[in-house]
Amino acid sequence: MDAQDKGSDARHGPAEPGVPGPRAPLPGPVPPADGPFGPEPATPPEDERAAGAEEPPRDPSDEPGTGVAALSLRYRIGAALALAVVAVAVCVHLGMTFLHVAPPNTVSKKHSETIADWIYPEFEQNWKLFAPNPLQQNVSVQVRAEIRTPDGGSRTTGWYDLSAQDGRDIDGNPAPSHTQQNELRRAWDFYLSTHDDDNRPVGLRGALSESYLRRIMVMRLDRADAAGRDGEVARVQVRSRTTQVPPPSWSGEKVSDKAVYRVLPWWLLPEDEARGGIG
Repeated sequence: MDAQDKGSDARHGPAEPGVPGPRAPLPGPVPPADGPFGPEPATPPEDERAAGAEEPPRDPSDEPGTGVAALSLRYRIGAALALAVVAVAVCVHLGMTFLHVAPPNTVSKKHSETIADWIYPEFEQNWKLFAPNPLQQNVSVQVRAEIRTPDGGSRTTGWYDLSAQDGRDIDGNPAPSHTQQNELRRAWDFYLSTHDDDNRPVGLRGALSESYLRRIMVMRLDRADAAGRDGEVARVQVRSRTTQVPPPSWSGEKVSDKAVYRVLPWWLLPEDEARGGIG
């Protein structure tokens, strides 16, 4: 067969020099990889589509409970009873405190003993609702003693600042005792309310307030070992030192910074109190 023959079955030999060889066929159109909105996602196999099918919604009651709901019925009842008891106790306490600090009324007068038994001594309030009167003074109660010595002589001690001692015991104490907080202060207030400015008793409780304050002084002096090993306390004298609380710098208020003293007369001690007892 002639190499120059033409036709679809003709064999193409090497091209002669200077004559171009036959052209390679052009590639056909390639389908676009991306559609107008990006590549189409591949369709997962049939078994994967079945496995990923949407599950029906779960009933919340089928899920395990948490907190109190996780407890058994018996413990739920116990927790409910405990919460009820706490709620009742809180309501009763708030009601008693309200009646204690509120102005006198029919309910507080009728149940005054019950209110007092609940409030005193741990929940005592020294202010009144609708009429608070915060203290603006620092009051310090001090005492000194006349000591009788075994040889018949006597000596006088310096002033013991009992309020400062209570303050040191309270400072930094997360649970100070009621005695440290209120015993001395209430005794001094009791004395002032039953005596005039000349230290004369007013009413029937004047002698009682003197005896109460004196016995506290004797106990405090005995704790401080004021009489020593062989001495005994023959007399005591009490005084108060009052200073004004400085106002804040922005108020512009001016107060005196001088201490004011109220000195009581000397009190002779009965024999049992002189030896450290309280009568």
